[in-house]
Amino acid sequence: MKTYSIEQINKVLNGEIIGSTIQIITAPEQLERASASEISFIGHKKYEKLWATSNACVAVVNEDVSIEPGENRAFIKVKNADLAMSQVLELFAPPTPIFATTIHPSANIDVTAQIGIGSRIGAGSYIGPKVILGENVTIYPNVTILDECTIGNETVIWSGTVLRERCHIGTDCIIHPNATIGADGFGFRPCPDRGLVKIPQIGNVIIGNWVEIGANTCVDRGKFSSTVIGDGCKIDNLVQIGHNSILGKFCIMAGNSGLAGSVTLGNGVIIGGSASIKDHTTIGDGAIVGAGSGVTGDIPAGKMMLGYPAVEARDALKQWAILKRLVKDSGK
Repeated sequence: MKTYSIEQINKVLNGEIIGSTIQIITAPEQLERASASEISFIGHKKYEKLWATSNACVAVVNEDVSIEPGENRAFIKVKNADLAMSQVLELFAPPTPIFATTIHPSANIDVTAQIGIGSRIGAGSYIGPKVILGENVTIYPNVTILDECTIGNETVIWSGTVLRERCHIGTDCIIHPNATIGADGFGFRPCPDRGLVKIPQIGNVIIGNWVEIGANTCVDRGKFSSTVIGDGCKIDNLVQIGHNSILGKFCIMAGNSGLAGSVTLGNGVIIGGSASIKDHTTIGDGAIVGAGSGVTGDIPAGKMMLGYPAVEARDALKQWAILKRLVKDSGK
């Protein structure tokens, strides 16, 4: 088990220690659940009230904290407690699963595939013809990578992921279990003779650098060219990204949200959980779509949208307030 003194942790955080404790720190934990040997975090003033009843011996706090740590307890003041939390979690992170051999004997690797120096391939994985893996790529057991795909340096692909033919993943990406990259887009047209005719999906998927894609998420291949996920995007679990959608840099999509086909997101767009975006819609840089919202038209840069159908947040809140008054008045 990893343990640290408060001084050792602060050496990493480079903050200011307020108060003192001789307690050895055994783990990080949220305030309400922490034991006397654990470190916690106060990233917002609204959580300061929880410190009095928490058992944590240390908390990483923002510089504007307005409470004192108390006896045999301490704070580490930093500019951003939420960012510092990631550093603490790295200190306590357990090791990743072990590869007994660099390339497992049961992995099926085509003779035309190119495997970069330091790359690891787990048991039962399939690496197809003309696949190119960069350096220090990690492929966990039972991953399928089909023909002519490329994967950049330092990327990690977890078990159960399927990367279909001709798709490309950049460097330093993480693809979580059972994600599907490059499945056919949902394209059908009515036909008098055959009912519904499938429209061939002949494009691919291009994923930039530093992208993270959650478990059971699907990114469909383009119908004509490419579905594109820009650098630094973070995609949660159970997300659907339709064919020919294009995401700019550093977009966020929360769980159960979805883009229909040919949606364009600018840079830094945030899509809340369970939100749905109509096809051929453009959402401008920095716009935010609230959880559960349904977007049916273009959104200008910087706007925040709520509701179903989605409208500007301030208008949605006014509508909800009016409805609440109407319901209250009708009950009189």
